[in-house]
Amino acid sequence: MERQSTPQLRMSKESGEASQTGAARVEAGAKVTAVRSTRVVLDDTICPAEIIICNGQITDIVPRRSRAHARGEKVLDVGDLVVMPGIIDTHVHICEPGHTAWEGYSSATKAAAAGGVTTLVDMPLNCLPPTTSLANLATKLQAAAGQCHVDVAFWGGVVPRNQEELLSMLQAGVPGFKCSLITSGVEEESHVCLQDLHMALNELQDTECVLLFHAEQELGPWKPALEDPTEYRTFLDSRPDSMEVEAIETVADLCLQYKVPCHILHLSSAQALPIIRAARQKGAPLTVETAHHYLTLMSERIPPGGTYYKCCPPIRGKTNREQLWTALQEGLIDMVVSAHNPCSPDLKLLDDGDFLKTQEGIASLQFGLPLFWTSAKSRGFSLHDMVQLMCKKPANLSRLDDRKGALSPGMDADLVIWDPDKEFEVKKNMIQHKHQLTPYLGFQLCGEVLATLVRGRLVYLKGKFSAKPEGNLLVTQTKMPMKVPSPYY
Repeated sequence: MERQSTPQLRMSKESGEASQTGAARVEAGAKVTAVRSTRVVLDDTICPAEIIICNGQITDIVPRRSRAHARGEKVLDVGDLVVMPGIIDTHVHICEPGHTAWEGYSSATKAAAAGGVTTLVDMPLNCLPPTTSLANLATKLQAAAGQCHVDVAFWGGVVPRNQEELLSMLQAGVPGFKCSLITSGVEEESHVCLQDLHMALNELQDTECVLLFHAEQELGPWKPALEDPTEYRTFLDSRPDSMEVEAIETVADLCLQYKVPCHILHLSSAQALPIIRAARQKGAPLTVETAHHYLTLMSERIPPGGTYYKCCPPIRGKTNREQLWTALQEGLIDMVVSAHNPCSPDLKLLDDGDFLKTQEGIASLQFGLPLFWTSAKSRGFSLHDMVQLMCKKPANLSRLDDRKGALSPGMDADLVIWDPDKEFEVKKNMIQHKHQLTPYLGFQLCGEVLATLVRGRLVYLKGKFSAKPEGNLLVTQTKMPMKVPSPYY
């Protein structure tokens, strides 16, 4: 049920014996020392609580209004709005430097903040130069510096013949590497062959880093069953489930052989789920994500010429979608991400409507929380399930779980404050991505984000952003191998 009015957020300056000296105006950019709510999502409960913040970290969580406050503390009282850990989105293509016409750090991180995302991890291969060497990583860090409204970490990339760069990038702070088993529409994203993977995995053994896979493989020549490229079915026939199934069989075998943590990106085909289950039962350190568009959209409803729905792997049918939801409930799929992959509208060929020629990718970073909640709540998912799938598991994947993904003392004070009962319509004027083209325009979603805090600072508040970007560029500490890698052959 929709609320009749939006709850108010009040900032009070406390003094002496916790007496309120009057509500102050809450503004984006403010540094908060405590957050109060009747619905704070902790590990084992949802309860009234007050989260105490100092130097950007949570120092304590106490029963609501149970402590005396020092004079001048800035306490944000959000009534009965939900307070939970900020969303961590580990699959975001920002495209800067090199393709800033598609997306940049400023616009992407504003969209993240507006959607309750407090940390994102940038993909390595949709930028120039791609993040495939230590020098290129330095270029990317320089481009991002001073622009980010939320915290940002960076994946490295595996491409043919760059295995000698991998350990130096690990030492510089990337948590892992992404590779693709298939040619993409982006020139700099060179796909890898089996020999490349053996060389990379041999290099990464004993490091505890993760190798991420775009898991589709070419199957040979394809002849369209339909002649009309403006029909979505023509495109869907060109990317059958078997492309994912064969690729995931390859990944599962490699994961078992090397015991290097491997991760399947944006799983779309439920036909691959038995392979994943079997590999895990054999001891493979294999994790899997799916994306919001695979859980929300279905191929039967994609209109002719609706090229803004094109993504790879493709959106499949309703039955497949429901099987993905079941896999989430069973824990076979570990997390849900945006797989935000934007481009400029001209690359979507809206006038031609040709699915086979248009650039792939769906822009959705800002709307992940309400997209998930709108569908999940009717399927019996809880707020704790959301925290697992969109906060804790992504934090673990990106090696940030020592500081992100949960509300507990010692963790970064990254919070999203939102109303799970508030419905709204997705309109162009609210979209913070560089381009407003998205299949979600006009959708009625449930779950409005009111405020986002990164390390205790209000980076977003009811449509307003901190004047100064407050995000940090994150590096992770990864175990380095003690032995010199030997040839895999």
